[in-house]
Amino acid sequence: MNAAAADHKRPDGGRLELAITFLYYRDLPAAMRFYEDVMGFTLAIDQGWSKIYRMVGQAHVGLVDETRGMHRAHDVKPVQLCIRVPDVDAWHAYLATLNIESLGKVSSSEQLGIRAFVLEDPEGYQIEVQSALP
Repeated sequence: MNAAAADHKRPDGGRLELAITFLYYRDLPAAMRFYEDVMGFTLAIDQGWSKIYRMVGQAHVGLVDETRGMHRAHDVKPVQLCIRVPDVDAWHAYLATLNIESLGKVSSSEQLGIRAFVLEDPEGYQIEVQSALP
């Protein structure tokens, strides 16, 4: 921390109310169907052209119609949405029943301490689903 930052305190004791990661879409309804029907996320805030879904607690993902948002959808997706679940193998089996084309294989990384797989949403954002190794 630099000296200037050390002299200042964050407002409200540094508490945050929400965390929202915004992703931009050409086809917002298709993204909404995926996050509701496949991932099972709950719509928490409906702003019309922006839909904010609760993933867990105060962690959210926001889906934005690119024609209205601050950014535009792009073919290159240098963003990964990572969710930790209690049973990664159960999630993989569930998604396999839905014939998700982009569904990767489950693998373990002792170095990272996780068991995980990846898939893509309708416009190519990568989602990593993981569980902690014991």
